[in-house]
Amino acid sequence: MTIFQKSADGLNKEILKLAIPNILSNITIPLLGLVDTALMGHLDSLDYLGAIALGSMIFNIIYWSLGFLRMGTVGFTAQAYGAGDKQALTLIFKRGIFVALSLGILVIVLSPWLIDLGINLTSSGEGVKHYAANYVSIRIWAAPASLLILVFSGWFLGVQNAVYPMIIAIAGNVLNIVFSFVFVYYMNMNSAGAALGTVIAQYLSLVLAVYLFVKKYKKDIVKKKIGEVLKLREMKVFFSVNGDIFMRTLGIIFVISFFTIKSANISDSILAVNSILFQFFLFFSFMLDGFANAAEAMTGEYLGAGNSFLLRKSIRRNLLFGLLFSFVFSIIYLFFGENIIKLLTDNEKVIINSRPLMIWVVLMPLISFTAFIFDGVFIGATASKALRNGMIISVVFVFVPLYYLMPFDELTGLWIAFLGFMAARGLTLGLMLNMFVYKKV
Repeated sequence: MTIFQKSADGLNKEILKLAIPNILSNITIPLLGLVDTALMGHLDSLDYLGAIALGSMIFNIIYWSLGFLRMGTVGFTAQAYGAGDKQALTLIFKRGIFVALSLGILVIVLSPWLIDLGINLTSSGEGVKHYAANYVSIRIWAAPASLLILVFSGWFLGVQNAVYPMIIAIAGNVLNIVFSFVFVYYMNMNSAGAALGTVIAQYLSLVLAVYLFVKKYKKDIVKKKIGEVLKLREMKVFFSVNGDIFMRTLGIIFVISFFTIKSANISDSILAVNSILFQFFLFFSFMLDGFANAAEAMTGEYLGAGNSFLLRKSIRRNLLFGLLFSFVFSIIYLFFGENIIKLLTDNEKVIINSRPLMIWVVLMPLISFTAFIFDGVFIGATASKALRNGMIISVVFVFVPLYYLMPFDELTGLWIAFLGFMAARGLTLGLMLNMFVYKKV
């Protein structure tokens, strides 16, 4: 048995070592959304639930569009780690911190225009718009901390440390849930309380991230002048890759924002129903992202080390884990979906209107898992052009035509178009795997 075969036999343990902490940390993210939704869903007006849905859409646009701060950091860091290059590890970290802080400040400066644009994207009622604007205007102050945490988490994962991002995410989201609950129910702050809880928790999480970094990695960081960190050639590569990831993320933002806006335009009631059902997708996606994150770290490391055998083997194993997880989720959603909905809201109209749509929620994991795993692979390989091109194909040639050309009612067409989009993402990236990933070794 060769050393490669021995190493491959240990891949399952390595994948789980990376994936399980990521799953535990990722699961707190949709749980936070579920808690916010549940807190609003049990108040006396659907305006609060709609406000959280609309406000969350605005932050999805902001943070998902800037998600390259984590994704780009993982890919570059993992490849430098695989190559044993401490100089590069230092430069990647400091470059990411500089860009994240700058963008966080910019988001706050632009917040009045961002809020106005986001709120007026839908034809929601005045009550929903009022509470959504209040929610966003408070939560926006967490932007610098949230973006810096993306860089810390991406760098930690790139050096194969999935435990620290888990600690940061769990601590931050538990604090978020506690603060939100206290502000909403004990201080009667409604949607504003959920926003304030997020702001406080994010800055406490950033303090924790800095502490963990200094505790373990301060001695490994090489001193670099600001001119070296911001060197033009390296910055061009950084922004070229991250620009492609940004374009890829804009595609996701467009689809999810389109989904939310069209739901709101049907009625406030359908917006509430789809905001509840979309929590099922978010919960699954953040869970499966544990394996996508493992694929990011392992792909980058094996590319940096030039190990083609383990690269291919790790991708196949991550896909297998993804399939198994998807099957489990589909079974859970099939048999317990309505019970989960009742935990999130006691509004009878929302519960009844959600029933005919549960079939799409049940099918969603099995249709979409390849998109998540391949996303991780291509991010780890910094194969950003393939991510960008696959997204353009999936949005322009699948999602949009399915929504406008399928002979179904608007609500059914919306769900079919969304699932078709997820299937297309997995298929396009799978077809480009050999050219953009395997041939790099």
